[in-house]
Amino acid sequence: MDGVSTATAGVRATARIRATDDGRGGTALPVLEGEGPLAPRRTRGRVGEARVMLVGAMSGPLGGDHFTVETEVAEGARLHIGSAAATIALPGQAEGGARYDVRLGVADGGELHWLPEQLICAAGSDLTVRTRAELGAAGRLVLREEQVLGRAGEEPGRLTSRLTLRVAGRTVLDQELSCGPGAPGGWDGPAGLGGHRAVGQLVVVRPEFAARPVPARLLGEWAALMPLAGPAVLVTAVAPDALRLRGLLDAARADLG
Repeated sequence: MDGVSTATAGVRATARIRATDDGRGGTALPVLEGEGPLAPRRTRGRVGEARVMLVGAMSGPLGGDHFTVETEVAEGARLHIGSAAATIALPGQAEGGARYDVRLGVADGGELHWLPEQLICAAGSDLTVRTRAELGAAGRLVLREEQVLGRAGEEPGRLTSRLTLRVAGRTVLDQELSCGPGAPGGWDGPAGLGGHRAVGQLVVVRPEFAARPVPARLLGEWAALMPLAGPAVLVTAVAPDALRLRGLLDAARADLG
């Protein structure tokens, strides 16, 4: 496969997306490229917005694989990124766990919606996810992450997930979750997932939140909203399954307007 490393350590693949203002009230995609299992495709979007779908061209990530998605949104551009299906982490023949890095950059006046489908850690898998978002002071972001431990009726895989958000050069969120076999004790207890198998985060960044902070509150029994330093809020939710998790996060996103 062109541009893809398939050494015994696993597959290495990167997708790159860059969105810019096209000067006519729309958004151009001067960079839209992917390797092997990462296939970004432009689809029909709303007026002024570019929409990209990440299509999985191969199964995985498998043990030993390292996937990276790099996205840059310039001033005046609006970009929506989703995925065609859930990503399923599986055990592989290569040694070591799999890794999935997501790097998001949004300039002042840019807007990004990062809304992929769920990430499912199948039994026997070991996945590390690193998501890092860097925004200008006037950048806008809606970011949703959903992780499901195990497919229906099976034991969970191992997941380590770190989410970092920086706005105008300031770190406003840096959190890590580790769960599944071999994770530190207590991950499934009352202070962790509480027996649930689906966990998710919703991050919304808007400049107006700096002047009018959103108050902290519970969103039912399984979700909570917390304002972050600067123009950002974090919603964290747990649920018995992916469907109910999506419902919680969608309701929170609608509530924020």
